[in-house]
Amino acid sequence: MAARSRTTTPTLVLPLRSDEHVVAVRKMVREKALALKLSLVDQTKLVTASSELARNTIKYGGGGDVFVAELSDGAGHGIQFMFIDEGPGIENVSKALEDGYTSGGGLGLGLGGSKRLVDEFDIYTRFGEGTAVTISKWKR
Repeated sequence: MAARSRTTTPTLVLPLRSDEHVVAVRKMVREKALALKLSLVDQTKLVTASSELARNTIKYGGGGDVFVAELSDGAGHGIQFMFIDEGPGIENVSKALEDGYTSGGGLGLGLGGSKRLVDEFDIYTRFGEGTAVTISKWKR
């Protein structure tokens, strides 16, 4: 079966430098989820995952940006968020995705939990150079 053609339309970039920026990201994600007509459960999942990744970008990456894009693949529409920092990177991604692992004294549910809450999750990191985490949620 041939892969569906996918279009990505960039719509917004927001800074992630402070707690106020996390609040702004949560608000924007909720608005985008509503516009996409996601269920209340899917809205909550997306806001939760985005909030966690925004906090990680600030806490572990020293700040960064979130890039927002609308998605379409012929079968449905979606929204994508890419959290990018130029921090120290993640030394061991597999370990960082495990529940209970933390490098900062938290509960260790951030990356793995975020991954479970969305339809698509991708992480790219170079130790010493930074991290990019991309998440997507679809309305089919």
